[in-house]
Amino acid sequence: MVDSARRLVPPAQVAELLDIEVDEVIALVQEGRLRGARVGSPARWRIERESVAEYLDAQVEEARRMALWRQSNAASFPELWGTRP
Repeated sequence: MVDSARRLVPPAQVAELLDIEVDEVIALVQEGRLRGARVGSPARWRIERESVAEYLDAQVEEARRMALWRQSNAASFPELWGTRP
């Protein structure tokens, strides 16, 4: 039980880490982008710590891919394929 308590964190802690509002954290859980559950009595949201790390990794990867996409769009075709004589 102690291990699971260390793995689950309150939305406020996640919100502070991500620099977003608590409502946005709950929305990320409801969208399936973070793993969490309502636990206890009264039920309160708790977020899996590991899912926060996975979410951040996914955000970094998405930013990397977008940068590459923008870079490829900025390249001119003559530079890629050469120029006609």
